[in-house]
Amino acid sequence: MSGHVFHPGHEELHGITVVLDGVSGRTYVGRYHERTDTGLLLHDVGVHDPASGMTREEYLRRTTKFGVRADHKHLVVPHDEVACLVRLNEVVG
Repeated sequence: MSGHVFHPGHEELHGITVVLDGVSGRTYVGRYHERTDTGLLLHDVGVHDPASGMTREEYLRRTTKFGVRADHKHLVVPHDEVACLVRLNEVVG
């Protein structure tokens, strides 16, 4: 259902697994919770660093196949790090 908010009073992406591309080149995959004054709060977050030797696409395919390997239980990504934010299923559909 388009536009449906699972938890009333929260943003549309609340509880949805998202891919956040950072201006640093890192990619964050986790459950979106909310936008705060300091940044975007995600839960159960996996972080891909391009220096890891695995491409972003390989990381996202692996994450889709096996689930998010959480590096952080909770993580606030600062607003100035956020380049792009989309649902995981829109990236790897």
